Amino acid sequence: MEIRVILRGALSGFVGGVLGFIFARIFAEPVIDKAIDYESGRDAVLAALNHAAGRPVAPDGPEIFSRSIQSTIGTATGIIAFSTAMGVLVAVAYLVLHGRFNVRPRNLAWMIAGFGFLGVYLLPFVKYPANPPAIGHSFTIHTRGALYLAMVAGSLILLGLAVWLARRLAPRFGTAGAVVLATVAFLVVYSVLIGVLPSLGNLAANVAHSDQFGYARAATETPQPITNILSTPLHINGKTIAPGQIAYPGFDADVLWKFRWYSLINQLLIWTVIGLVFGALLDRCLTPPQPKAKTEPTEREPALS
Repeated sequence: MEIRVILRGALSGFVGGVLGFIFARIFAEPVIDKAIDYESGRDAVLAALNHAAGRPVAPDGPEIFSRSIQSTIGTATGIIAFSTAMGVLVAVAYLVLHGRFNVRPRNLAWMIAGFGFLGVYLLPFVKYPANPPAIGHSFTIHTRGALYLAMVAGSLILLGLAVWLARRLAPRFGTAGAVVLATVAFLVVYSVLIGVLPSLGNLAANVAHSDQFGYARAATETPQPITNILSTPLHINGKTIAPGQIAYPGFDADVLWKFRWYSLINQLLIWTVIGLVFGALLDRCLTPPQPKAKTEPTEREPALS
């Protein structure tokens, strides 16, 4: 039975991934294109400013895959692979928990999928929201990845502890009271967690780069306006940039908001499909068919002559 359940979880994740890719292709890709255009213009201005100031210019990295490959095959592979993996994890969690909760298999699948959406995406999103290209420095990528994984692990552990606490308190305070108390305890500890973890703009690497063009101090790594941080004017592309003058604008807040909003909807879509499809497949797989009621044959009435 375990293999059948896991295969159904993988199938539900695959379906969710396909739908997630379609959504991302329609709504998120145009926003990503705008972010990439901004990044290209920003890199060109930074290179010109550093050249004019006599500072070293960072070489452009090689383009391993074209933008068309990234927006089609790359996006599809990433989203579908992630969704399929999450479907498998939901199935494994179901196999571990199905004997501990006296609920219908479909309902347990829904609860696990909701748990996964909260712990894997929504709660970490509050501290470290999704960012499009052009946001995030290359020299902090490993630190950012480690912090995000720490946030995911912490969120999942706190959710699990909240469920355990609610079940322990239920005999004394009732189901509603136990849920309220466990939720309050969770929010308190969760607030401590997001307060302890550092903001991305305060990472040591970002502080060390704050004296360079384009790396003004901020709470996040969202690109700020590029200004002439020197005390002398700079001449780039036939223009004179006075000290303190903006040479290139900051990242468009509307593009950032749309990307994060579409990312949130996309994840909600994926986890919802996983829960619904996996729950339906479990019901068909595990619910025994109901025997059909036998009907007694009726005697034929004699024909009237």
